[in-house]
Amino acid sequence: MIRKIKRNWFVPKDRELTEFDKRILRYQNRGKLVPTPHLIKNKEQIEGIRRSGVVNTGVLDLIEAEIHAGMSTAEIDKLVYDYTTSHGAIPAPLNYEGFPKSVCTSVNEVVCHGIPSEEEILEEGDIINVDVSTILDGFFSDASRMYIIGKTSPKKEKLVRVAKECLEIGARAIKPWGFIGNIGKAIQKHAHKNGFSVVRDLCGHGVGLEFHEDPEVVHYNDHHDGMLIVPGMVFTIEPMINMGTWEVFIDEEDGWTVVTDDELPSAQWEHTFLVTENGYEILTH
Repeated sequence: MIRKIKRNWFVPKDRELTEFDKRILRYQNRGKLVPTPHLIKNKEQIEGIRRSGVVNTGVLDLIEAEIHAGMSTAEIDKLVYDYTTSHGAIPAPLNYEGFPKSVCTSVNEVVCHGIPSEEEILEEGDIINVDVSTILDGFFSDASRMYIIGKTSPKKEKLVRVAKECLEIGARAIKPWGFIGNIGKAIQKHAHKNGFSVVRDLCGHGVGLEFHEDPEVVHYNDHHDGMLIVPGMVFTIEPMINMGTWEVFIDEEDGWTVVTDDELPSAQWEHTFLVTENGYEILTH
Protein backbone atom coordinates (compact mmCIF):
# COMPACT_ATOMS: atom_id res chain seq x y z
CA MET A 1 0.00 0.00 0.00
CA ILE A 2 1.05 3.60 -0.50
CA ARG A 3 1.27 5.17 2.95
CA LYS A 4 3.71 8.05 2.71
CA ILE A 5 2.66 11.28 1.09
CA LYS A 6 4.67 11.99 -2.06
CA ARG A 7 4.76 15.58 -3.31
CA ASN A 8 5.28 14.71 -6.91
CA TRP A 9 3.52 17.09 -9.29
CA PHE A 10 6.06 19.24 -11.08
CA VAL A 11 6.04 21.82 -13.84
CA PRO A 12 9.05 22.52 -16.09
CA LYS A 13 10.62 25.92 -15.40
CA ASP A 14 10.08 27.03 -18.99
CA ARG A 15 6.31 26.48 -18.85
CA GLU A 16 3.71 28.68 -17.21
CA LEU A 17 1.36 27.16 -14.67
CA THR A 18 -2.02 26.21 -16.10
CA GLU A 19 -5.26 26.09 -14.11
CA PHE A 20 -4.91 22.30 -14.20
CA ASP A 21 -1.45 22.57 -12.61
CA LYS A 22 -2.67 24.99 -9.98
CA ARG A 23 -5.55 22.77 -8.99
CA ILE A 24 -3.27 19.75 -8.48
CA LEU A 25 -0.73 21.85 -6.62
CA ARG A 26 -3.40 23.04 -4.20
CA TYR A 27 -4.06 19.43 -3.22
CA GLN A 28 -0.35 18.70 -3.08
CA ASN A 29 0.23 21.66 -0.78
CA ARG A 30 -2.46 20.27 1.54
CA GLY A 31 -0.39 17.08 1.88
CA LYS A 32 -2.46 14.93 -0.48
CA LEU A 33 -0.98 12.22 -2.69
CA VAL A 34 -1.19 13.46 -6.28
CA PRO A 35 -0.24 11.83 -9.60
CA THR A 36 3.03 12.48 -11.38
CA PRO A 37 2.63 14.14 -14.79
CA HIS A 38 3.37 10.92 -16.72
CA LEU A 39 0.25 9.33 -15.20
CA ILE A 40 -1.89 11.85 -17.08
CA LYS A 41 -2.36 10.39 -20.55
CA ASN A 42 -2.56 12.63 -23.62
CA LYS A 43 -5.05 12.16 -26.48
CA GLU A 44 -2.70 10.02 -28.57
CA GLN A 45 -1.94 7.73 -25.64
CA ILE A 46 -5.60 7.42 -24.70
CA GLU A 47 -6.49 6.47 -28.26
CA GLY A 48 -3.73 3.83 -28.24
CA ILE A 49 -4.99 2.35 -24.98
CA ARG A 50 -8.53 2.40 -26.33
CA ARG A 51 -7.44 0.42 -29.43
CA SER A 52 -5.67 -2.08 -27.21
CA GLY A 53 -8.87 -2.39 -25.19
CA VAL A 54 -10.83 -3.30 -28.32
CA VAL A 55 -8.58 -6.32 -28.90
CA ASN A 56 -8.70 -7.21 -25.20
CA THR A 57 -12.51 -7.17 -25.26
CA GLY A 58 -12.53 -9.30 -28.40
CA VAL A 59 -10.52 -11.96 -26.59
CA LEU A 60 -13.00 -12.11 -23.71
CA ASP A 61 -15.94 -12.23 -26.13
CA LEU A 62 -14.30 -15.19 -27.87
CA ILE A 63 -13.81 -17.02 -24.57
CA GLU A 64 -17.46 -16.37 -23.69
CA ALA A 65 -18.52 -18.04 -26.94
CA GLU A 66 -16.17 -21.02 -26.62
CA ILE A 67 -15.86 -21.90 -22.93
CA HIS A 68 -17.54 -25.16 -21.84
CA ALA A 69 -17.34 -28.14 -19.53
CA GLY A 70 -14.66 -30.60 -20.61
CA MET A 71 -12.37 -27.84 -21.88
CA SER A 72 -8.88 -27.55 -20.43
CA THR A 73 -7.58 -24.19 -19.27
CA ALA A 74 -4.67 -24.74 -21.69
CA GLU A 75 -7.24 -24.56 -24.52
CA ILE A 76 -8.31 -21.15 -23.20
CA ASP A 77 -4.68 -20.07 -23.24
CA LYS A 78 -4.34 -21.10 -26.89
CA LEU A 79 -7.50 -19.21 -27.85
CA VAL A 80 -6.15 -16.09 -26.15
CA TYR A 81 -2.72 -16.35 -27.78
CA ASP A 82 -4.07 -17.05 -31.27
CA TYR A 83 -6.68 -14.28 -31.21
CA THR A 84 -4.33 -11.70 -29.73
CA THR A 85 -1.43 -12.34 -32.11
CA SER A 86 -3.74 -12.56 -35.15
CA HIS A 87 -4.82 -9.00 -34.33
CA GLY A 88 -1.24 -7.72 -34.28
CA ALA A 89 -1.03 -7.61 -30.48
CA ILE A 90 0.88 -9.39 -27.71
CA PRO A 91 -0.54 -11.13 -24.62
CA ALA A 92 0.93 -9.03 -21.80
CA PRO A 93 1.16 -11.87 -19.23
CA LEU A 94 3.31 -14.10 -21.46
CA ASN A 95 6.80 -14.22 -19.88
CA TYR A 96 5.95 -11.27 -17.62
CA GLU A 97 8.27 -11.72 -14.64
CA GLY A 98 8.45 -15.38 -15.57
CA PHE A 99 4.71 -16.07 -15.97
CA PRO A 100 4.62 -18.92 -18.50
CA LYS A 101 1.26 -18.41 -20.24
CA SER A 102 -0.76 -15.82 -22.17
CA VAL A 103 -3.67 -15.54 -19.72
CA CYS A 104 -4.59 -16.15 -16.08
CA THR A 105 -7.30 -18.78 -15.53
CA SER A 106 -8.52 -18.91 -11.92
CA VAL A 107 -11.04 -21.62 -11.06
CA ASN A 108 -13.24 -21.76 -7.94
CA GLU A 109 -11.01 -21.17 -4.89
CA VAL A 110 -8.20 -19.68 -7.00
CA VAL A 111 -8.36 -15.92 -6.52
CA CYS A 112 -6.07 -14.87 -9.38
CA HIS A 113 -2.92 -15.70 -11.37
CA GLY A 114 -3.98 -19.27 -12.09
CA ILE A 115 -1.71 -20.87 -14.69
CA PRO A 116 -3.44 -22.63 -17.61
CA SER A 117 -2.79 -26.36 -17.78
CA GLU A 118 -3.65 -29.37 -19.96
CA GLU A 119 -4.51 -31.23 -16.73
CA GLU A 120 -7.04 -28.68 -15.47
CA ILE A 121 -10.40 -29.59 -17.02
CA LEU A 122 -13.46 -27.41 -16.48
CA GLU A 123 -16.41 -29.18 -14.91
CA GLU A 124 -20.12 -28.45 -14.58
CA GLY A 125 -20.62 -26.00 -11.71
CA ASP A 126 -17.15 -24.45 -11.84
CA ILE A 127 -16.71 -20.70 -11.82
CA ILE A 128 -13.65 -19.33 -13.57
CA ASN A 129 -12.04 -15.92 -13.89
CA VAL A 130 -10.27 -15.31 -17.20
CA ASP A 131 -7.91 -12.34 -16.89
CA VAL A 132 -6.72 -10.95 -20.23
CA SER A 133 -4.12 -8.22 -20.76
CA THR A 134 -3.10 -6.94 -24.19
CA ILE A 135 -0.22 -4.94 -25.64
CA LEU A 136 -1.01 -3.27 -28.97
CA ASP A 137 1.52 -0.86 -30.51
CA GLY A 138 3.08 -0.46 -27.06
CA PHE A 139 -0.19 0.33 -25.26
CA PHE A 140 -1.59 -1.87 -22.50
CA SER A 141 -5.17 -2.79 -21.54
CA ASP A 142 -6.39 -5.18 -18.85
CA ALA A 143 -9.76 -6.78 -18.03
CA SER A 144 -11.27 -9.98 -16.70
CA ARG A 145 -14.63 -11.71 -16.60
CA MET A 146 -16.21 -14.53 -14.65
CA TYR A 147 -17.73 -17.47 -16.48
CA ILE A 148 -20.07 -20.04 -14.93
CA ILE A 149 -19.68 -23.51 -16.41
CA GLY A 150 -23.15 -24.90 -16.93
CA LYS A 151 -25.28 -24.68 -13.81
CA THR A 152 -23.69 -23.96 -10.46
CA SER A 153 -24.86 -23.54 -6.86
CA PRO A 154 -26.94 -20.53 -5.77
CA LYS A 155 -24.08 -19.45 -3.47
CA LYS A 156 -21.59 -19.39 -6.33
CA GLU A 157 -24.06 -17.59 -8.58
CA LYS A 158 -24.53 -14.92 -5.91
CA LEU A 159 -20.76 -14.58 -5.44
CA VAL A 160 -20.24 -14.00 -9.17
CA ARG A 161 -23.09 -11.50 -9.32
CA VAL A 162 -22.00 -9.55 -6.24
CA ALA A 163 -18.39 -9.41 -7.49
CA LYS A 164 -19.64 -7.80 -10.71
CA GLU A 165 -21.77 -5.37 -8.70
CA CYS A 166 -18.69 -4.48 -6.65
CA LEU A 167 -16.85 -3.54 -9.86
CA GLU A 168 -19.78 -1.41 -11.00
CA ILE A 169 -20.14 0.28 -7.60
CA GLY A 170 -16.40 0.91 -7.49
CA ALA A 171 -16.60 2.51 -10.93
CA ARG A 172 -19.34 4.87 -9.77
CA ALA A 173 -16.96 6.05 -7.04
CA ILE A 174 -14.56 7.40 -9.70
CA LYS A 175 -14.96 11.15 -9.33
CA PRO A 176 -12.55 13.59 -10.97
CA TRP A 177 -10.87 15.54 -8.17
CA GLY A 178 -11.98 12.90 -5.70
CA PHE A 179 -9.77 10.18 -4.22
CA ILE A 180 -8.90 6.58 -5.04
CA GLY A 181 -9.71 5.53 -1.46
CA ASN A 182 -13.41 6.11 -2.07
CA ILE A 183 -13.43 3.22 -4.54
CA GLY A 184 -12.38 0.65 -1.95
CA LYS A 185 -14.77 2.02 0.64
CA ALA A 186 -17.72 1.58 -1.72
CA ILE A 187 -16.67 -1.92 -2.76
CA GLN A 188 -16.15 -3.19 0.77
CA LYS A 189 -19.51 -1.85 1.93
CA HIS A 190 -21.35 -3.75 -0.80
CA ALA A 191 -19.38 -6.98 -0.38
CA HIS A 192 -19.87 -7.05 3.40
CA LYS A 193 -23.57 -6.25 3.05
CA ASN A 194 -23.90 -9.45 1.03
CA GLY A 195 -21.88 -11.57 3.46
CA PHE A 196 -18.66 -11.71 1.44
CA SER A 197 -15.10 -10.51 2.07
CA VAL A 198 -12.64 -8.48 -0.04
CA VAL A 199 -9.08 -9.62 -0.70
CA ARG A 200 -6.62 -7.11 0.75
CA ASP A 201 -3.30 -8.42 -0.53
CA LEU A 202 -3.89 -7.51 -4.19
CA CYS A 203 -5.18 -4.36 -5.83
CA GLY A 204 -6.02 -2.56 -9.04
CA HIS A 205 -3.40 -0.40 -10.71
CA GLY A 206 -2.58 2.22 -13.26
CA VAL A 207 -2.12 0.87 -16.76
CA GLY A 208 -1.57 2.09 -20.30
CA LEU A 209 2.07 2.82 -21.03
CA GLU A 210 3.18 -0.05 -18.79
CA PHE A 211 1.48 -3.19 -17.50
CA HIS A 212 1.46 -1.90 -13.92
CA GLU A 213 1.69 1.78 -13.02
CA ASP A 214 0.57 3.98 -10.14
CA PRO A 215 -1.88 4.44 -8.56
CA GLU A 216 -2.56 1.42 -6.39
CA VAL A 217 -6.34 0.91 -6.28
CA VAL A 218 -7.25 -0.92 -3.08
CA HIS A 219 -10.64 -2.60 -3.00
CA TYR A 220 -11.39 -2.26 0.72
CA ASN A 221 -11.58 0.58 3.22
CA ASP A 222 -8.00 1.13 4.39
CA HIS A 223 -8.96 4.49 5.93
CA HIS A 224 -6.69 6.45 3.60
CA ASP A 225 -7.64 8.86 0.83
CA GLY A 226 -5.21 7.34 -1.64
CA MET A 227 -4.17 9.28 -4.72
CA LEU A 228 -6.07 12.25 -6.10
CA ILE A 229 -8.14 11.25 -9.15
CA VAL A 230 -7.43 13.53 -12.10
CA PRO A 231 -8.84 13.58 -15.66
CA GLY A 232 -6.50 11.71 -17.99
CA MET A 233 -5.58 8.99 -15.51
CA VAL A 234 -6.07 5.37 -16.59
CA PHE A 235 -6.35 2.52 -14.08
CA THR A 236 -8.02 -0.79 -13.39
CA ILE A 237 -10.57 -1.72 -10.77
CA GLU A 238 -10.55 -5.48 -10.17
CA PRO A 239 -12.11 -6.47 -6.83
CA MET A 240 -11.51 -10.04 -5.68
CA ILE A 241 -14.51 -11.11 -3.60
CA ASN A 242 -14.35 -14.23 -1.43
CA MET A 243 -17.12 -16.42 -0.08
CA GLY A 244 -15.23 -16.90 3.19
CA THR A 245 -12.14 -15.25 4.61
CA TRP A 246 -10.35 -12.48 2.72
CA GLU A 247 -6.99 -14.07 3.50
CA VAL A 248 -5.06 -15.83 0.74
CA PHE A 249 -1.85 -17.75 0.09
CA ILE A 250 0.40 -18.29 -2.92
CA ASP A 251 0.91 -21.83 -4.17
CA GLU A 252 4.51 -22.78 -3.33
CA GLU A 253 4.88 -25.09 -6.30
CA ASP A 254 4.37 -22.52 -9.06
CA GLY A 255 4.92 -19.28 -7.13
CA TRP A 256 1.98 -17.59 -8.87
CA THR A 257 -1.40 -19.11 -8.08
CA VAL A 258 -3.24 -17.18 -5.35
CA VAL A 259 -5.73 -19.30 -3.38
CA THR A 260 -8.22 -18.47 -0.61
CA ASP A 261 -6.95 -19.53 2.83
CA ASP A 262 -10.11 -21.52 3.55
CA GLU A 263 -10.31 -22.80 -0.04
CA LEU A 264 -13.82 -21.41 -0.49
CA PRO A 265 -14.67 -19.87 -3.90
CA SER A 266 -13.58 -16.43 -5.08
CA ALA A 267 -14.80 -14.21 -7.93
CA GLN A 268 -13.35 -11.21 -9.73
CA TRP A 269 -14.32 -8.80 -12.52
CA GLU A 270 -12.05 -6.12 -13.97
CA HIS A 271 -12.12 -3.18 -16.36
CA THR A 272 -9.67 -0.51 -17.47
CA PHE A 273 -11.05 2.99 -16.82
CA LEU A 274 -10.18 6.41 -18.20
CA VAL A 275 -10.96 9.35 -15.91
CA THR A 276 -12.76 12.10 -17.81
CA GLU A 277 -13.78 15.65 -16.89
CA ASN A 278 -17.24 14.41 -15.95
CA GLY A 279 -16.62 10.90 -14.69
CA TYR A 280 -15.10 7.90 -16.47
CA GLU A 281 -15.01 5.88 -19.67
CA ILE A 282 -14.62 2.09 -19.73
CA LEU A 283 -11.85 1.24 -22.21
CA THR A 284 -12.37 -2.54 -22.11
CA HIS A 285 -16.04 -3.08 -23.10
